[in-house]
Amino acid sequence: MSGRLMKKVLKEQEAALFQLNGGDDDSESPVSSPPIRNPFDLLEDEDEVDDRDTTTIDPRYSQQADGEIAIETSFCDIGSNKHSSTEKPDFPTVSTLDVKSKKKKKKKKKIKEDLFPNIEDDVKPSDLMLENLILGASSSGHQRMAQYPAKQKLVNIDTDEVMLKKHSESSILQVEPKLLSAENELKRIFGSKVVKSYEKSQSSGHSRLIRGGRRGSHNLKKTILVSPSQHWPRWDGSLAMELLETKNGVNYFKYVHSSSYAQAQRAFESAKAMHDLNGIASILLNHPYHIDSLITLADYFKLSGEHEMSADATAKCLYALECAWHPLFTPSHKCQLKYVHDTNRPLFSSLFTHMKNMDRRGCHRSALEICKLLLSLDSDDPMGAIFCIDYYSLRAEEYAWLEQFAEEYSCDNSLWLFPNISYSLAVCRFYLERDEEVLINKKEKDTGKADSVDLMKQALMLHPSVLRKLVAKVPLKDRMWNNVVKHSLFRGEESGSPSLDHLIAIYVERSYIIWRLPDLHKFLYESAVLVIENLEKHASDVKDWDCVRKEAFSSDKNEYSHLLVSDFSDSMPTVPPDNLQEFMVGGGGGGGVEHHQHMPENNNNMPMPRDVSNRNALAVLFESMLPWINYGSREEEEDDLPDQANQD
Repeated sequence: MSGRLMKKVLKEQEAALFQLNGGDDDSESPVSSPPIRNPFDLLEDEDEVDDRDTTTIDPRYSQQADGEIAIETSFCDIGSNKHSSTEKPDFPTVSTLDVKSKKKKKKKKKIKEDLFPNIEDDVKPSDLMLENLILGASSSGHQRMAQYPAKQKLVNIDTDEVMLKKHSESSILQVEPKLLSAENELKRIFGSKVVKSYEKSQSSGHSRLIRGGRRGSHNLKKTILVSPSQHWPRWDGSLAMELLETKNGVNYFKYVHSSSYAQAQRAFESAKAMHDLNGIASILLNHPYHIDSLITLADYFKLSGEHEMSADATAKCLYALECAWHPLFTPSHKCQLKYVHDTNRPLFSSLFTHMKNMDRRGCHRSALEICKLLLSLDSDDPMGAIFCIDYYSLRAEEYAWLEQFAEEYSCDNSLWLFPNISYSLAVCRFYLERDEEVLINKKEKDTGKADSVDLMKQALMLHPSVLRKLVAKVPLKDRMWNNVVKHSLFRGEESGSPSLDHLIAIYVERSYIIWRLPDLHKFLYESAVLVIENLEKHASDVKDWDCVRKEAFSSDKNEYSHLLVSDFSDSMPTVPPDNLQEFMVGGGGGGGVEHHQHMPENNNNMPMPRDVSNRNALAVLFESMLPWINYGSREEEEDDLPDQANQD
């Protein structure tokens, strides 16, 4: 018992003795003060009413730990024995405060036992409460936390791991937002100081482009796809996204246009019909985030050699498209944007262009994340992301992820039947085998995976025409390749299937740069030699692999004709300034020169290209910038001179 509580007990005993001995004569004895009561005891008055009115000893508190008997005596009992005895009682008197304190302690102990049953000594209740709160405790705290006892939570760890393994197929394309940023990857490569100094130099140059030479006073919204520049205008909110439906836990979305955006779209269509680039530029002055106009401007800058301005226009498209995202939309497999909707197509084309821009900047990890996003937005893969995802994973050195992707991703065909996946898996296994940690790991040997040589031999037997095209494209000029290419298996350049030949052309154009490494030269050559030696013993294997190839690609038509080989190329096409007047504006985010072959010619609105020889250089420059203006030719000017002389 504490000292403070002891003083209170003694004062109560003195007050009781005063009432027994001479409480009627107030003049002969000093008046004692009433007993001091703890204010906090008022909180339990309702619970202790019965305890004050009875002298019955509570059996829960009847026995002490040391065997002593605690007797509860109330003031009412003391008053009833006033006339029977005036002597001090012999047994010790214990006040109700002592009993209340014991009740509080046991009540707290009981609550702890209810909340945390069978808690080990090394686990703190505060830590468990924090974990339960993180799990999402509701307002009814005790009931919510009682559902997650410590022992049960520890036992359920194994079941959670099983559930994660079941959902691994859907999480293989999970996009990491931090890796989407090219600035973060550049900081990892070059350091934050170098990147910050470059950004300062760029911001000083871009500040001049702002009206009046002043910096923008508005704050741009932060996005995950791109980092907005300071000179960009504020998002006008003219584009939005709506939720179409939800099926099997997957949300389907679609972009929608506001009335102002629809008006700008009609102006764009009319400017496109007239091949008026000046009209498109005027649209961007009033609607700086009109998607089709920005895509057209990006294509024009790319063809004119202004790659930085082209990338900036593409980034503006992605910024506007992300600002219009629905609150429920997240870059994951549970959110789908079908390519069949015309308003969704600009996102796909902008992401594909942005992915190639990231690759040219050396940000291969960011390009891989964008490729994963493209593949997860629409399961039909309208942009052919499946045919370049292996390239970006190899450039980013994500070898383990590529193997997991080839095993878990669900597709109509087996992924290893595609030429890019079959060859890239062999390269992936080749680099993993060189890693000492993988060789030391015993689990890797017990998995039964084929080694890199077997995978390369399988790829060469399935797609032998790839070898000859790689030797010509890389190029591999060593004499040792002459005997390999002259073999009957690798002599043909066509596989017999238009779809397969198109996919092989895409793979060679996209991934030929990987095969320039000397280690892969040796690896490819040794595997080809082993294939030739094996065919000398088992010549019938050629027919077996030919049957597999024909069964996998049985169509007589090119099923991938919508994928242009030039879209997967690293080369940057440029057009002379005088030929830019033929620049054809593609609708729906399609693009410029790449799609002009499918559009009808309009000779009435656009003049035919002329020879630039013997012409004024300044006139050619202005005509290239403003192709709808005709400044004439030197011959016409010379013809006009005699007419003027005759008139004079």
